Amino acid sequence: MAVVDTSPSLEILVRGPDGFTVWTGPPYSNGQPGIKLERIPCSNAKFSEDGCKLMVMKSDSVISIYDCKSSKELRSFEVPNILGATLSPCGTYLQTFQKASSPQEKNVILWKTETGESVYYLFQKNMTKTTWPSIRFSSDEAVACRMATNEIQFFDTGDFSKGIVNRLRIPGVAAVELSKSPGTHVAVFVPESKGIPASVQIFVCGKDSQSQPVARRSFFRCSTVQLNWNSGSTGLLVVVQSDVDKTNQSYYGESKLNYLTTDGTHEGVVPLIMPAKATVFDKKCNPLLELGTGPYNTVRWNPKGKFLCLAGFGNLPGDMAFWDYMEKRQLGTTKAEWSVTSEWSPDGRYFMTATTAPRLQVDNGIKIFHHNGSLYFKQMFDKLYQAEWKPESPYSFGDIAELVKSVDSLKIEENKKQGQGSKSSNTSAKSTSANTPQKPAAYRPPHAKTAEAIQAEVCVMLLFGRGPTQEMSKNALKNMKKREKQKEKKAAEATGGS
Repeated sequence: MAVVDTSPSLEILVRGPDGFTVWTGPPYSNGQPGIKLERIPCSNAKFSEDGCKLMVMKSDSVISIYDCKSSKELRSFEVPNILGATLSPCGTYLQTFQKASSPQEKNVILWKTETGESVYYLFQKNMTKTTWPSIRFSSDEAVACRMATNEIQFFDTGDFSKGIVNRLRIPGVAAVELSKSPGTHVAVFVPESKGIPASVQIFVCGKDSQSQPVARRSFFRCSTVQLNWNSGSTGLLVVVQSDVDKTNQSYYGESKLNYLTTDGTHEGVVPLIMPAKATVFDKKCNPLLELGTGPYNTVRWNPKGKFLCLAGFGNLPGDMAFWDYMEKRQLGTTKAEWSVTSEWSPDGRYFMTATTAPRLQVDNGIKIFHHNGSLYFKQMFDKLYQAEWKPESPYSFGDIAELVKSVDSLKIEENKKQGQGSKSSNTSAKSTSANTPQKPAAYRPPHAKTAEAIQAEVCVMLLFGRGPTQEMSKNALKNMKKREKQKEKKAAEATGGS
């Protein structure tokens, strides 16, 4: 009896100047994606975290909610002067931010997507990365909280009419990150103030929780932090960045990666220095696998936990190394120059990179790679604003080893079909690249380079650190020899003069 594959199909959202469309995901029988949803004009589009709903911001301050399974529009909201909007993880709530005319006007509204009614209002002065979304949900929407002045406010997600049901007093709090699955803990950042060092603290959520943190770490010379929870809400990675490196080892400032656990039993710290050395650690910060050094600033774990991609995007040349973590070996290397976004497919078989505007106005396009780094699909655009996979639970797909085998069998058939046209395409590609003048790179200030070079897009248990040996570049070696000769010359002149 044949086994029926009940795994969901992959889908890709692609948005350009004329709006968005939804492609069918790979594998492609004829080498090209199909169209699941025809182009719809919009200024922005975003899936809910679980992939069940799609939020589309259209013109004239209209926001539409689509059901991803049927591709039908469920409801529309007309919100004048809207500046931002986001869906809750399960798509139950829509949160909108409007331009406020006065402090008395409550410009953040929480809507219920099923009924279209507004369930909560509040005022927020501006919208930044640390303050938006205003109300944050855990992945199962069991917990919701909001950062206010000197406190964190908690809500009943089943009934927002109750208002604030619990408060956690934290003087000077500047950033909050709620754990996702489950939403049992909340991490907070308090900056330096009047000689008191900055700190990151972890608190337990809930009415009966104590006001004392279960874990805490203090930092001197701390300008900004990035907080990253693991999927089990047991560990927190904290990237601490300072604009100035007092050790003079880096022109771009100082960065360290810290690891805290919710039971307070372990802490770890690793300095972040370029060129990066990538190492996989266990939950006690013991090294498990060395991935080598190189121009890397990005790590992407496969959703199944088997593969990972180590890459250098942004102002780096786009090198990518694909590893099989289970077998502890490198599968392949390749390049994806000028990539702005990168993401594994939900089933873990494909890795997609995209070059998008407004970050880059030229060479916009999408590339899809196999798990070993071989290029599977490529399409260029005159202008591309967004490309992302529709979220799906990785548990809804089969075993990764069986999925990879099915892809390999398809690759053999495709290679037979494309064998004849490969020579001509390679020849045309070489002539095109030879005739295309190299575009000058745009000026990037040191502070912007810092954010790219130190952007540790960390996943659980993967840390960047300094390598055991770091070879000097030719220019650095040349300058060092010059300085030594100048010192010898000055010493000789001083000896001769005396």
